[in-house]
Amino acid sequence: MLPLYGLLFGVLIGLLTSLRLPVGYADYMAIGILAALDSVFGGLRAGLEGKFDGQIFLSGFFVNTLLAALLTYVGYKLGVDLLMGATVAFSIRLFTNVGIIRRYLVKRSSIQ
Repeated sequence: MLPLYGLLFGVLIGLLTSLRLPVGYADYMAIGILAALDSVFGGLRAGLEGKFDGQIFLSGFFVNTLLAALLTYVGYKLGVDLLMGATVAFSIRLFTNVGIIRRYLVKRSSIQ
C-alpha cells in the first residue's frame, strides 16, 4: 500500500501547490514521472504477489528516477535522443506491470 499512498500524496501536493517549473525541464519531469510510475506500479504488483520490500521499492524509485534524468541529460549533451529510449523502456514496463496487476485482480475476483 506504500506505493499507492505515495502516488496519492504526490498527486495531492501537485494539485494543491502553485509550483511551476521552467519549460526547459519538461523532458526531465516527463521521464522522471514515467520512472516513478514504473516503480509505483512495480511496487503495487509486488504487494499483490506478497513480495513487497520497502527498501527495494524506495531504492528503485529514486535510482530509476535519477538514472532516467541522467540519461536524458547525457543524451542532450551528446545530441542523441536517449529520452525516447528511456520512454519506450519505462512505458513497456509500466504496461506490463498494469497487465499483470489486472490479471491478478480479475483472477482473484473470479475465485470468490
